[in-house]
Amino acid sequence: MSGLIIASHDLCRLHDPGPGHPENAHRLTAVRRGLTDAGLDEAITWIEAPEADRAAIDAVHHHYLFDRLEQLAGAGGGAIDPDTTVSADSGAAALRAAGAGLELIERLKRGEASAGWSVVRPPGHHATPDRQMGFCLFNNIAIAARSLASEGERVLIVDVDAHHGNGTQDAFYRDPNVMFVSFHQFPWYPFTGRPDETGESEGRGTTVNIALPAGATGDTYRHAFNTVVVPKVEAFAPTWVLVSAGFDGHRRDPLTDLGLTSVDYADLIDAVLDLVPAGRRLLFLEGGYDYQALAHTAGAVAARLLGESFRPEDPTSGGPGEEHVEMVRAIHERL
Repeated sequence: MSGLIIASHDLCRLHDPGPGHPENAHRLTAVRRGLTDAGLDEAITWIEAPEADRAAIDAVHHHYLFDRLEQLAGAGGGAIDPDTTVSADSGAAALRAAGAGLELIERLKRGEASAGWSVVRPPGHHATPDRQMGFCLFNNIAIAARSLASEGERVLIVDVDAHHGNGTQDAFYRDPNVMFVSFHQFPWYPFTGRPDETGESEGRGTTVNIALPAGATGDTYRHAFNTVVVPKVEAFAPTWVLVSAGFDGHRRDPLTDLGLTSVDYADLIDAVLDLVPAGRRLLFLEGGYDYQALAHTAGAVAARLLGESFRPEDPTSGGPGEEHVEMVRAIHERL
């Protein structure tokens, strides 16, 4: 099995959070440019993301979030918080963004590709079950994971965005059938994701927060993956892996202070996806706000998914954070 299916929709370009906002439609253009620069156009199948059913959204979010978004968009838009503003088209865009992952799941089940990628906006991993925040309206990856878990699948979510995926963590903090692993800068927005946040009740031990300092580079990520993530995942035995593919940990990104390159991201995501068989692998675009970095990383990641090589930068090493990784390992060994 080979191939990559990408789900997107033109409506996702129309979501407008306001002038000068870093989360804008140029990000989707950058992803497409990166795939073209990597020479992957003919190897990728693009599909239109359908609208998510309301029931799938309500399975993760309190119903009033859907209602409030519909009302705000219907009134021409408005602010939810200082970072999160909707426009008249935001509701339609959010429905397509939420539906992309669900459609990709069905296509992968039919054997149409080895992996799928939801390239949509608005992003989703900060949207909690009862709050829209941090540029996010519906939690696209959580909606897909909930659908899989409801069918008896064991779902691994790995969030490589530089910001902690607080919304995804909240959705599954007590769920023994969904493991959430987050690599993120800490302390940083949204100021959650401490290493001692490990899950509760039946979900104890299925939340893994690899909280890293500013300047962390690829060797620290690789060390964390090999020494913390792999043993946890082997014990959990997932049947699907979903990746919150936020690329704002790139050293060029204006919103964070991590030290990764596009090749660091490609190597890490490739290793994550190898934890489950082909045909059970999904990516979801989250952050990434430098257009060149976003293009390079999208191309490098997609090339690895397709068994090709596109390495516009070198991997990095020598940054801080090894002691932070050891702290996380010690916490989880005691559980």
